[in-house]
Amino acid sequence: MGESYGYHDAWPKVAEFPVVEAFHTAARKLAEERYAADGRPWSEVVHDRSLQLTRADFEKIEADLLATGHRFEASALVSFKEEPEKYNAPAGIADSGEQATDAQGRRIVGTGDNVFAVPADVEGIARYVSTVDRVMEWLVDGVPDDTIAVIDDSGGTLTAPILGQFKAVVCMGGTVRSHLGILTREYNVPCLMNATVDGLVDESRVSVEYSKPAADAYADATAAEAQRARILELREED
Repeated sequence: MGESYGYHDAWPKVAEFPVVEAFHTAARKLAEERYAADGRPWSEVVHDRSLQLTRADFEKIEADLLATGHRFEASALVSFKEEPEKYNAPAGIADSGEQATDAQGRRIVGTGDNVFAVPADVEGIARYVSTVDRVMEWLVDGVPDDTIAVIDDSGGTLTAPILGQFKAVVCMGGTVRSHLGILTREYNVPCLMNATVDGLVDESRVSVEYSKPAADAYADATAAEAQRARILELREED
């Protein structure tokens, strides 16, 4: 499409993710068709709002993608609940039964990217927060003491009303630069982002390595894996 406008390098590379590329390609094609059908020079067309892409256009692009059988990965459980026809079903809480242990024999039930370092690791009760009902319950009755919230909404919208009441957060999505990461820094609530959990049971006592240095968002794969903080399941004697 760039060549039609006289800008040969307008789209120099393919998008990193196939879904992004699919949307970009469809939008460019539609814009190209409208420009070609109009017949006026680009200098006039570019400012004509009657030719701009609309919400209906993007809904059609999404519908065409879904018609191929593709389904999106939900960044939060609420997305799947509200529009199940668009998303893959959540996989549920993983439990391989093959968790490694640390030097003290405690099971490692998850890892994540630390948003910011605090002076000491944090112990608390892991509690999953993935529904509006639970948020409303805690908004009315208060968040239980020692709650380390395990959530899937990296945007922070779901838990924003009670975020400051959490002892800490483990988020199973996003990056340290996601909105939730920014919010937890502002509230000074320790947080792991992009966490993977394996055998992390609701209401279990855990210790999380929030004292590790903040994760480098630009680290290569090897360094990124080495810098991840661990979630350790505590035993009765711990």
